[in-house]
Amino acid sequence: MEAMQNLSDISEVFLARGQAKPGYMWAESNSDSSPAENAKLPEMPDSSCTAKDFSSIHSKDLLPHPDGEKMTRNFLQELLGILLAYVGKTFDRSSKVLDFHHPHQLKEGLEGFSLELPDQPENLEQILVDCRDTLKYGVKTGHPRFFNQLSSGLDVIGLAGEWLTSTANTNMFTFEISPVFILMEEIVLRKMQEKVGWAAEEGDGIFCPGGSMSNLYSLLLARYDRYPEVKTGGMAELPRLALFTSEHSHYSIRKAAAVLGIGTKNVFVVKCDERGKMIPDELESCIIRAKTLGCVPFYVNATAGTTVYGAFDPLHNIADICAKHNLWMHVDAAWGGGLLMSKRHRGKLQGIERASSVTWNPHKMMGVPLQCAALLVRKKGLLQECNQLKAEYLFQPDKQYDVSYDTGDKSIQCGRHVDIFKLWLMWKAKGSEGFSMQVNRCLENAEYLFNCLSKRADFELVCNSKPEHSNVCFWYIPPSLRGVSPGPERDKRLHEVAPKIKAKMMEEGMVMIGYQPLKDKVNFFRCVFSNPATRKEDVDFLLDEITRLGCGL
Repeated sequence: MEAMQNLSDISEVFLARGQAKPGYMWAESNSDSSPAENAKLPEMPDSSCTAKDFSSIHSKDLLPHPDGEKMTRNFLQELLGILLAYVGKTFDRSSKVLDFHHPHQLKEGLEGFSLELPDQPENLEQILVDCRDTLKYGVKTGHPRFFNQLSSGLDVIGLAGEWLTSTANTNMFTFEISPVFILMEEIVLRKMQEKVGWAAEEGDGIFCPGGSMSNLYSLLLARYDRYPEVKTGGMAELPRLALFTSEHSHYSIRKAAAVLGIGTKNVFVVKCDERGKMIPDELESCIIRAKTLGCVPFYVNATAGTTVYGAFDPLHNIADICAKHNLWMHVDAAWGGGLLMSKRHRGKLQGIERASSVTWNPHKMMGVPLQCAALLVRKKGLLQECNQLKAEYLFQPDKQYDVSYDTGDKSIQCGRHVDIFKLWLMWKAKGSEGFSMQVNRCLENAEYLFNCLSKRADFELVCNSKPEHSNVCFWYIPPSLRGVSPGPERDKRLHEVAPKIKAKMMEEGMVMIGYQPLKDKVNFFRCVFSNPATRKEDVDFLLDEITRLGCGL
């Protein structure tokens, strides 16, 4: 940590001294600076630093140039200083979450930062400036006061895993080019299936580019499992299919139905209770109604951790209905899957072991750097049967090793990014117990916020019951509305409060939280906790900021 802080501090000194332009390399002494200036520089662990002009150096001068090794090292060390400075600021509560600018401002260029692409190569000094400015004008999603998205935090081990992954720069389709990563994926998927509750002889899976793709896979597999002829004959060979999902489920289910040619009008939306959970009796009614309309029900999506309320559908009840009607049961646990790591909270997903497939995004509650999402399938071999086309230039059957480890034909994609290493590395570094404590801490923060809001007259909770997940939804009631009776006029004015506070919040940049309407409920704030760096003091700061920014509305 001390070495990282030193590098971070040095980078800040460099940027300040160079008028916010990097341009330094490691060397034995700093002959270009006065002794007084040198005395102000933080000490390096094993050497000092000296100025180096990158203005005449271009990418062609780096490796694989025959003489490029030293310059490559200098460039990457310079870049590392910028990255470490950013990491340090991410955890600094006095730093901003974002330095907001409107799209037109960024497109027009700011302080020498231009998004336009040149015909001639720019020098490495400009490239380093661009790297710094890209971070400067982005959003620190790892900041302890970033509450805006389900994916937040900056895990240092995960970051190291991402850096190594990019350095390896390989593909996940065959064992011959990704031997270690392929085996890591198998081991981690097996561990995740164990957490779901499947037997050792069951289970398959694949890492996908996000939960939406995992959900699409689940529909694809469910349809193929019922009607394998769809692979060659298409939807023309099939009856009119029907699938079922709750009104609080993720929109990707409807999108997947559109992509796969099933059609969004054949997605039956099931009513939920006031807490956002699917009502089993309503599911049963929807299935019966679909049959009377001439549809063939084949798939039910249950949600474990809805996006807005963080609700968990009653999985056992839904599984009973699926068994009765012979339907594929998918559980979208993209958000809630992380709770399987917690002995304290895993009971909220009771019944998930009865699912045919599960979506689980470790880049959410487990804090793995984006992206890291898995589809788990109980029926072994189905992924391969559904998707394989046996491309001869990749999947030769006569290789010298066990070709069952050439997993690329299980995927819709050909090229597939290595998303496994950072998760594997974090699991090694934390152990299952470490993830459990991390999840527990996030839900403790949510309970703390819920309890704070319950005691205050200037806030109203959207749901008065204790949150199941780390989602807490609420309204801020400015003084001008506290005496106003409920009704359309109050709703109209309250609907404008959250967007106005959010706009001020983004302009100042010290905290960030999301808002949305839902059905008949006007705009409300949704605070979510998935960053283990967040503490109770950050929750207090959030409420103080909302009050400060909104009291005059």
